[in-house]
Amino acid sequence: NNGCLRISVADRGPGIPDGHKEEIFDRFKRLEKGAVKGTGLGLAIVKKVVEAHEGRCWVEDRPGGGSIFYVDIPTG
Repeated sequence: NNGCLRISVADRGPGIPDGHKEEIFDRFKRLEKGAVKGTGLGLAIVKKVVEAHEGRCWVEDRPGGGSIFYVDIPTG
């Protein structure tokens, strides 16, 4: 994290299985289509913007349930 601005957002949802943690950043990928509306573009847009600034984004399990989404953007 040295030389980077780190932003994190945590939720208390059902979590994301390890096998899907990479693909949720792909366009039109949604793990569940249920009652949540959306196109599956949000995280793909985040990834493109972050990568355009030579940063990275990823998701990890949140202790106690849910997920934590991280974005690192270089500051130098």
